Amino acid sequence: MGTKNEKEQIMIIDCHYHLEPRIESLSDLLKKMHECHIDKVALIPTMIDPFPEPPEILLSLFMKLLKNKALRPLAKLLCSNFTNQGDIQILSKSYSIYPEPDNTTVFDVIDRYPYNFLGWIFVNPQSNQNMVSEVLKWIDHPNCVGIKAHPFWHRFPPLDLVDVAKIAVQKDKPLLLHLGFNDHGNFNSLIQAVPEIKLILAHAAFPEFYDTWKIIKKLPNVYVDISQTSYINEQTIKEVVNFLGPGKCLFGTDGPYGSKDRDGLFDFNIILKQVKHLFPEAIDQNRILGENFLKLVKL
Repeated sequence: MGTKNEKEQIMIIDCHYHLEPRIESLSDLLKKMHECHIDKVALIPTMIDPFPEPPEILLSLFMKLLKNKALRPLAKLLCSNFTNQGDIQILSKSYSIYPEPDNTTVFDVIDRYPYNFLGWIFVNPQSNQNMVSEVLKWIDHPNCVGIKAHPFWHRFPPLDLVDVAKIAVQKDKPLLLHLGFNDHGNFNSLIQAVPEIKLILAHAAFPEFYDTWKIIKKLPNVYVDISQTSYINEQTIKEVVNFLGPGKCLFGTDGPYGSKDRDGLFDFNIILKQVKHLFPEAIDQNRILGENFLKLVKL
């Protein structure tokens, strides 16, 4: 009976979700949250024009290449095709990457729906944006969970985030990073500069996965989210949680990008059901699906 009650009390928080009304309206997002019993979603401003999902056979090959250290350079070729303007080519077509994602869009939605949504502040040191001013503008919002940056697509080393990382430490908020290859994945340099920083590495520490897990297993302030069906699958979720432990892994989806439901809308249940299937113990589910994140963001 106690186990059942614990399961009923689980708060499910998607810690990694993009606000993209061109793909999914706000009303549709709220509808899917209700259907899938998602209590809260942490929103990130969009940073790219809507793009098509690659075929499943290509995604399967991509995942296999990423997990093989010797073949990882081939995976890099598949996903690092940037134009001179800084846009990215997906399936031979270019899509615009925004140098300064609009944080106002996210916090406007949060103000309208404070019980449903949380928000990340998106920054980019490669833009004309004053990162410190942008962070200070939003960091004290009651539903702000931390700072998000994308070293992979915005093409910069994580060390460039030192100034905002120091603010994150002062405010006791995490920094969510989508790492890239080579220098764009060097999170260690940022940790050395700001040792107290709490990091969340997106997509199970894409793109180096196990090689990164071996490093962060010993680092108490570094976590992973398990978002995005294009980068990870059920086997990857099983591997990363078993390796790092359920206390260092966070539920997220990267919606509305990824797998769709039969109604054509994003499906939270793909990753959610994988977690519940793989880790049936209530204490593990509780940590992964919400508890770890709540402790990190201090809400």
